[in-house]
Amino acid sequence: MAVSPPVCDFGWTAPGFRLPATDGKVYALSDIAGPKGTLVMFICNHCPYVLAVLDRIERDARDLQALGIGVAAICSNDAEAYPADNFDNMARLALDRGFPFPYLHDASQDVARAWGAACTPDFFGFNADGELQYRGRLDGSGRNPAPVDAPRELYEAMRQVAETGRGPRDQIPSMGCSIKWKVT
Repeated sequence: MAVSPPVCDFGWTAPGFRLPATDGKVYALSDIAGPKGTLVMFICNHCPYVLAVLDRIERDARDLQALGIGVAAICSNDAEAYPADNFDNMARLALDRGFPFPYLHDASQDVARAWGAACTPDFFGFNADGELQYRGRLDGSGRNPAPVDAPRELYEAMRQVAETGRGPRDQIPSMGCSIKWKVT
């Protein structure tokens, strides 16, 4: 069943974190931040909504990094219940795809909970002051990619954030698989 996150809470500041990445480093939110803003994406390895747009996520990440936006992805899914999302498989995916961003593992799920992440993919776009300005979707894709010429909503929103410090007022929430929470 598809899940959508809430609308953008403009000005919200994210709690910091320190998470291990598939490149062997540990990253804090401050390590990811770019001079013009930051994009943090909650993704995973097995979700059909993510897999349908992974090439577009990679393209937009590269293009946004060129504009001074720092980019990272986080996998918070329960890796015991969903072994495709375990750290070794995350590392394999990042290497095979040549991710242009750090792919971080939130094994405790504390970051996903603190941020209110709802689905994969779930995009959090911040301005240079660390204020949330975008919580929308990548584009019109769902379980299948949108047409090749679909508007690049995430890219355009974050380009606006890089240029003005403010995101668009009208945003369409992302849609995807729910975060796979651990049963406690």
